[in-house]
Amino acid sequence: MIIFRYLSRQILASTLAVSAVLTLIIVSGRFIKFLSYAAAGELSPEFVFQSVAYRIPGMLVLILPLGLFLGVLLAYGRMYLESEMAVLKASGVSTRKLGMFALGPAVFIGLIIALLSFYISPLCWKQVEVIYAKQAEKSEFDSLAAGRFQTLGGQRTTYTSGVKQGQGELDFIFVSERDKKTGQLRVVIAESGKQVITNPQSGERFVVLKDGFRYEGIPGEAKYREVAFREYGFLMPHASANQRPPEIEAMTIKELLAGNKVWHQTELHWRLSMPLLAIIMVLIAVPMSKTNPRQGRYAKLIPSILLYMLYLMLLTAAKSAIDDGKLSLVFLWLIHAAFFMLAMSLMFADRFWDKLSDLLPAISWRKKAS
Repeated sequence: MIIFRYLSRQILASTLAVSAVLTLIIVSGRFIKFLSYAAAGELSPEFVFQSVAYRIPGMLVLILPLGLFLGVLLAYGRMYLESEMAVLKASGVSTRKLGMFALGPAVFIGLIIALLSFYISPLCWKQVEVIYAKQAEKSEFDSLAAGRFQTLGGQRTTYTSGVKQGQGELDFIFVSERDKKTGQLRVVIAESGKQVITNPQSGERFVVLKDGFRYEGIPGEAKYREVAFREYGFLMPHASANQRPPEIEAMTIKELLAGNKVWHQTELHWRLSMPLLAIIMVLIAVPMSKTNPRQGRYAKLIPSILLYMLYLMLLTAAKSAIDDGKLSLVFLWLIHAAFFMLAMSLMFADRFWDKLSDLLPAISWRKKAS
């Protein structure tokens, strides 16, 4: 029991550290992507923070199995290098017992993954759909910020010195827009402006500018036109909702069980696969963590990660093929069975794999010598 608690503590500590680093990297990448939309004025800053935060549980469903796998490799690998494993094996702890000890943290992490996959992640995706619906109701006017040049819709550049969001009024507006067909540049300058909702049902909105000038012409040419106006209006397109989540991600277990389409069953089996993936990879990680002090701590880290990526890629490819109707659900579980058999062979036929690993360097040395 003491050994089990010690090994579990080592595995969980390594898993937590690796998962935290992976989560930080992935969340940072997604956050930067959404910030680019916010900088372009397509999304509001509040939407960015909420969208990224609600996506974290879905990310953890894929991050935790990899974190657990690397956690076992790092924890057991360190114990091999520091001769702790030699002491344990001298005390009668075999590789199979090490695998049984590692199953405790694996089942614990698997339950967390199941909780995230079946309950927490769908609830978060539903909240993402809510904030996307709110974002779709907004226009580009709502994303305007005073004192900043903003590119809206990828073609229109807007500047205003003041925004009164509650009243829908603007102070000193500059709008620049290029016509793709003719190449003309339109520049509008006005003293003030106001947002007018013409159709509440469709959300169609106009911005009516007052007391200004409109310039049209091709840059580099002296030929241009100047028009003075007292009122000038243009349609504001709706703010785009990039990266809208698929509806399948927000479905609960009851909704998936009640669904009669193939992708309902595929999603259900995919969520069941994630906890199983974590447990099987732990069984593979225990024998693969065995390292020689001369090899170094990270000797088998890259091959192990490649094996994990192969497992995940096969599952992802099978899921896509099942959705397209090319394969049956049985194929998804055949992949799990194949990697489970690999784990059992590594666990119970360790002498064969040790001889094979010793043989490969000898073969490569003979080739170099010849």
